[in-house]
Amino acid sequence: MPDTPLRRPPIPEAIQSSRVIAIGRRLEPRSIVQVAAALVGGGVRAFEVTLDSPDAIAGIRALAERYADGSLLVGAGTVLDLAGAATAVRAGARFLVSPHIDVELVHWAADQGLPVFPGALTPTEILAAWRAGASAVKLFPASAVGPSYVREMRGPLAEVPLIPTGGVTADNAAAFLAAGAHGVGVGSWLFADGSPDAIRQRAAQLITAVESATP
Repeated sequence: MPDTPLRRPPIPEAIQSSRVIAIGRRLEPRSIVQVAAALVGGGVRAFEVTLDSPDAIAGIRALAERYADGSLLVGAGTVLDLAGAATAVRAGARFLVSPHIDVELVHWAADQGLPVFPGALTPTEILAAWRAGASAVKLFPASAVGPSYVREMRGPLAEVPLIPTGGVTADNAAAFLAAGAHGVGVGSWLFADGSPDAIRQRAAQLITAVESATP
């Protein structure tokens, strides 16, 4: 396969505008619809359901049908291989996120016009993910390096959109964005105790923090 695909799918508008991806990991199938409604109520527009969650595919399918109007963009996370990616897309996932670089998976997604955000940390990994056809690169784990690392990467790799993920909260999201991140992925902090009210409140808090960030 070529090092660079013929086309690179754009980052979805829902992520471009809100600059936040909510990451639901191991959510209970019976609660995922309520969780999604809480996220939307707080202003979040993109929801990544990780494939290591119980009945993740059923959850993706239910959310894709419920939010067919586009008010919430549903994607799949912790995508480890091509088989998992294909299953998630058939269920309605509209973007893919992985914790690693799988060039075959990235090429496959790019060839279908599907945004994909592979995980990377070092400059070599970030550039490899970008050259494979990633729409953006998930900087993971962001908590290990902090906002200053994003700022340093913007020098030699300014063309690569970075989405720090791992340890991002309302307290540090603005700092990551001010350092040059394109968006942030937020998981465990956002979902707090799992109650819809708490999720809605934290989502709103996160969106307010993001909107305060100076690019």
